[in-house]
Amino acid sequence: MKGVIVCCLRELVKIKFGSNKWEKALAESGAADLLLLPISDIDDHTVIKIIDSLCKILNISFDQAADAFGDYWVNGYAPKMYAAYLGEIHTAKQYLLKMDEVHVAATKNIPNAKPPRFEYTMVDDHTLIMKYKSHRGLIKILMGLIKGVGKHFNENLVLTKLGEDRVKIVFP
Repeated sequence: MKGVIVCCLRELVKIKFGSNKWEKALAESGAADLLLLPISDIDDHTVIKIIDSLCKILNISFDQAADAFGDYWVNGYAPKMYAAYLGEIHTAKQYLLKMDEVHVAATKNIPNAKPPRFEYTMVDDHTLIMKYKSHRGLIKILMGLIKGVGKHFNENLVLTKLGEDRVKIVFP
C-alpha cells in the first residue's frame, strides 16, 4: 500500500486524538520505525496492524475507523492533495464515477502503485453498483469513503454492501 494512505491516517489520528495515540499504535503494531512518506511502499499487513492497534487504543470498531478515515480522506486530506483531479465535480455521483480514473491518473508515475480499481453499473438514474477490485479486501474503507463523499456534497446517500466486492449507492 502506498504511504499516502498511512500519512492521511496519521494526520487524522494526531489531529483528532493526539500524537501520543499515533505513536502508541505504531509501537503496538510493531511499526515504530516505519519510514512514512506518501510514495513509500508499506506492507498491507503492517497497515492493517496499525489500524487494528488504533481500534484497540481508541476503543472503536474497524467499521468506525473506516468511516472516520473515509470522512477525513474526502473532506480533509484529498482536497489538499488531489484538487486538480476533482475540480469539475459537483455531485456525489460525479465524484464516485471519477474515482477509478483518478486512481489511474494519480498513480501512473508511481512505481509499485496498486490502487483499488472500480467498475460501475448504473441500474437507473439514481442507483449505482460499484465493484471494488482489490486483493486487499478493504471494502469497509470504500464504504467509509462513500459516506464521506455523501457528507461532502450534503447528499443523503443510501449505501448497501452487496458482498465483499460490491456496493449499491442510491442517490437522492
